[in-house]
Amino acid sequence: MHALNKHILQKNDINETLSADFFVFLHIMKRAIVIGASSGMGREVSRLLLAEGWHLGVAARRIDRLEELEREFQGQVCVEQIDVTSDEAPHQLLQLISRLGGMDFYFHASGIGKQNMNLAEDIESQTVLTNALGFTRMVDAAFQYMAAHQGGHIAVISSIAGTKGLGAAPSYSATKSYQNTYIQALEQLSNMRKLNIAFTDIRPGFVDTALLGDGKNYPLLMKPERVACEIVKAIRCKRHVHVIDWRYRIITFFWRLIPNAVWRKLNISN
Repeated sequence: MHALNKHILQKNDINETLSADFFVFLHIMKRAIVIGASSGMGREVSRLLLAEGWHLGVAARRIDRLEELEREFQGQVCVEQIDVTSDEAPHQLLQLISRLGGMDFYFHASGIGKQNMNLAEDIESQTVLTNALGFTRMVDAAFQYMAAHQGGHIAVISSIAGTKGLGAAPSYSATKSYQNTYIQALEQLSNMRKLNIAFTDIRPGFVDTALLGDGKNYPLLMKPERVACEIVKAIRCKRHVHVIDWRYRIITFFWRLIPNAVWRKLNISN
């Protein structure tokens, strides 16, 4: 009888230890959502995070490339097809978060942009719909979730194009400026409400992705793999604003010094 009681006590101790270990595992498991993970910087950042052991919820309009990640990193990836321009997108984001088991980090890499000196209405409208409205609804949903779940970290890819208005790409530069300001406003709001939410605004220059697949020659073109490494480093350091590459940091520094009266007369195009 004594031996039986001892066995039961030992079994209970083991169960308690396993339960405690499982709780600790859930607590330390890093969970991230990446919107726009099917290509470009979003995909490369996803791969780096997965290689570090993160569990990811990945989303985009194209689901086939996401399923490739799911097969390559089995047990680490949840897939959802989300179009940020859809009214259902915030609800789909919350569903993905639930399937993942929570969200510590939200990374927004979804965006479009084209040069449009002729002001084609479809290009301007779709850019605003994706980069402004879609951006806002998704980032707001992430913010609200983190506000209700002890905080987290929100990072977005904007662009150095938001530094000044660019005549060659009006809606693109305008919406990127909007993103810069919106993230700054949310960070202030987070501090006002004493929320534990960190923010990182990633501002790259020209990156060799499908976004620039128009056959033109772009200066200072960067590889997405290299840019992704710098993005992950900035995220790890919780940088507030990070311009990718020292050359672009110099360029944007001098752009800001140019008086608007002069800037308006410059011919900047590719």
